Amino acid sequence: MNTSLFIAKRLYNTKENNNNYTRPIIRIAILAIALSVAVMLLSVIILSGFKSEITKKVIGFGSHIKISKFNNNQSYENDPIDFDFKMYSEIQANSFVKNIQVFSTKAGIIKNNDEILGVVLKGVGDDFNWDFFSENLIEGKVFSVNDSLGEINNSILISESISNKMHVKVGDGLVMYFIQQPSRVRKFIVSGIYKTGLSDFDDLIILGDIKNIQKLNNSYYNQIGGYEIAIKNFDDLEENTEVIDDLIRYDLKAQSIKETNPQIFDWLALQDFNVIIIIILMLIVGSVNMITSLLIVILEKSKFIGILKAIGSSNWGIRKIFLYNSIYLILNGLFWGNTFALGFAFLQKYFNIISLDETIYFMSFVPVSINISSILMINIGTVIICYLVLIIPSVIITKISPVKSIRFE
Repeated sequence: MNTSLFIAKRLYNTKENNNNYTRPIIRIAILAIALSVAVMLLSVIILSGFKSEITKKVIGFGSHIKISKFNNNQSYENDPIDFDFKMYSEIQANSFVKNIQVFSTKAGIIKNNDEILGVVLKGVGDDFNWDFFSENLIEGKVFSVNDSLGEINNSILISESISNKMHVKVGDGLVMYFIQQPSRVRKFIVSGIYKTGLSDFDDLIILGDIKNIQKLNNSYYNQIGGYEIAIKNFDDLEENTEVIDDLIRYDLKAQSIKETNPQIFDWLALQDFNVIIIIILMLIVGSVNMITSLLIVILEKSKFIGILKAIGSSNWGIRKIFLYNSIYLILNGLFWGNTFALGFAFLQKYFNIISLDETIYFMSFVPVSINISSILMINIGTVIICYLVLIIPSVIITKISPVKSIRFE
């Protein structure tokens, strides 16, 4: 039988053992642990949701991996390459590939009355995955691309931002000028309007039939700007990019979405550091409160400690009583902290009770992503760290004299 654990349970469960002085201190300690755990969990849950939403939107505009011509071209227009059906099929045959699609881009200027705006026309083919834009469509519909060489669809998909700036709506015509030799002008019909909240892309990207760009470039219909590849597991992005890079020709390059948009992913990685700082601060707050409460309980139970020493209990055995008692308090705080944090997360996930300014945060609500492994790590880490920290102040028990403590009032 574990005597220290038995006595600790009795101390914790018997209300008479906690007088009016120590009871508020213990409650404050439990509250401090609960708030610390709740803040840590919410930080991780919200940051994970934020990173997931931003990553999903960036990938929606360009997939996970992009294949283009190997050069130092930093413009919005990709040098044309010949469509390689054999390479296309080899890439598609990989088990980690979810979808592969062709694309081409061309910069242009759209004009409507007195409004002028620089944009990028992204041409897509019949293999384009419309799921992302269908989810973010607020008006109209996505257009279809015919595989027939002679048929060109003049429909385009624009963002709400472009729609507002140019004062156009679904069904309206939009004239686009392409600066080249000679200059070209094309009139398109707005098929649908999307909104992602990611202003860097919403203000720039217009989707259209890839054959429009092929015709503007005076290129053959088998020439494209490159390939976009969606994979099944984002965690394997770097590894999958290397596999794709080994499959393509020497004059092509494969780049991950992190390489094509480094500023966004570097910014997201920086947020991890902020969460680490929050977790460290909350652990310090929780630990200090537990140390304070433990010291107060030890002083209040000094007579009890003296009696245990007088009947032969060892210092370590007595220390374990108060350490076990502290673990009960920590677990109590963990329970309420998890209840609050997970309760809020579920409410926010399904009801979006807290909204955001989309122009600043790129989304209209606070995103959440519940990761079981992260939650378990925070809870287990909190118990272990608090327990280890409490071992040090419990040393005061070894300094208590049985004779003096028994006479202590």
